Amino acid sequence: MSRFWSDVVSKLSPYVPGEQPSNPEVIKLNTNESAFSPSERVIEAISNCVGDDLRLYPDPHSLTLRRAIASVEGLSSDNVFVGNGSDEVLAHAFRALFKRDQSILFPDITYSFYPSYCRLFDLSYQEIALDRDFMVDVENYPKKNGGVIIPNPNAPTGIDLGRKSIRRLLERQSDQVVIIDEAYVDFGADTAAIFIEEYPNLLVTRSLSKSHALAGLRVGYALGHVDLIEGMHRVKDSFNSYPVDRLASAGAIAAIQDQDYLDRIRVETGRNRDRLTSGLTALGFSVLPSAANFVFVHHKRIAATTLNEELRKMNILVRHFARPDRIEGYLRITVGSEASINQLLDKLQIIFARQ
Repeated sequence: MSRFWSDVVSKLSPYVPGEQPSNPEVIKLNTNESAFSPSERVIEAISNCVGDDLRLYPDPHSLTLRRAIASVEGLSSDNVFVGNGSDEVLAHAFRALFKRDQSILFPDITYSFYPSYCRLFDLSYQEIALDRDFMVDVENYPKKNGGVIIPNPNAPTGIDLGRKSIRRLLERQSDQVVIIDEAYVDFGADTAAIFIEEYPNLLVTRSLSKSHALAGLRVGYALGHVDLIEGMHRVKDSFNSYPVDRLASAGAIAAIQDQDYLDRIRVETGRNRDRLTSGLTALGFSVLPSAANFVFVHHKRIAATTLNEELRKMNILVRHFARPDRIEGYLRITVGSEASINQLLDKLQIIFARQ
């Protein structure tokens, strides 16, 4: 601990991202990156954007990008906020919209950035337990709170909350902001964005990292009532008035407008997920129903720690959450390409033959 740190820094427990190996031979099934290349339109748009204009600041309002998003979503640009990845968007939302005098609510098994942000922004929080099937029960969320955030599909479980439960949650939490984090929504879940005009307390966050295959570009956005979006802009403009650079904006616009390519990625990811699920089930794994580009799995005979270590020795990375609770025995496995799935299943068969 440095003696020059502030009191806030000394109390932080930062989020730990998935490992990014330097060895190109490693098969990465640990960080839920896309198995597909970005749209060719994205590469072309970024290439066309490289020129003398890079000496100039980007549009501080990202208006062209916000209009492109709004057009696809059937909303106004005033309903759209953009940032450097959905994590930054979430950070602005936590700062702008959650109340400091009451606890923030989210599932006990969920995206581990949420408690990190609460500690950073000095927000108290309460984790609400998933049920025995790892499902969110919105009836368990008390009405008195400082705000609610739930991913749909949830991570790391991949389970879809469903619009009926989302509507019930919004009705129960009408006096608080409800954030539905839709980083993985394109892979099989129903978006909550259709409720934005009906529920002014709803904020939906999205990422282009997963379904649009742009994890290296770092663009995310939020959809919500104009009052929520204005509050987030007030925070952003007090911190960094130029959130998305020219190249990222050009690439993001091209990706968002290429809906045909997005649909192809959705379909292919679904097929690969079915292939992965069937293969793992045949090997004796229990696989939770997933609406994401990953699966959450458990094997009764072989510990998750052992499987994780053995796969690592074979240059395959998966994600093991080594925490002393009910997911200690689970692995999260990204839905990769057909070739990477076949290699994973082949290596698992070798591991099981040794046990």
